Amino acid sequence: MGLGSTAKKLQGLSDRAEAMYKQVQKLQDRIVGLEEEMDDTHDTVKRLDHQISEQRELLIAIADEQGLDGEQILADAAIDEVELASEDEESVDGPKTES
Repeated sequence: MGLGSTAKKLQGLSDRAEAMYKQVQKLQDRIVGLEEEMDDTHDTVKRLDHQISEQRELLIAIADEQGLDGEQILADAAIDEVELASEDEESVDGPKTES
C-alpha cells in the first residue's frame, strides 16, 4: 500500500468525521430548541392550571351563592367523566374480562 492510498483513506475518514460533526451540531441545536419549547410549554401549562383553579373556585362560589352544592356537582361530573372514559376504552379494546 502506497502513501497515496493512505492519504486517500485518511482524507475519507476526515470527510466522514466532519460530516458526523455537522450532524451532531444539528442535533444539538434541535435539542436546545426542543428544551426551550418544553420550558415554554411547561410555563403555559402552569399558567393554565392556575387559571383553571381560579375558575373552579369562582364556579363553586357562584353555585354556593345559588344554593347549590358546587363540590358535589364537580364530584358528580368527575365520576361521569371516568365512566365515559371507561366506556370509550371498552368500545376500543372490547369488554374487559376478569382472569
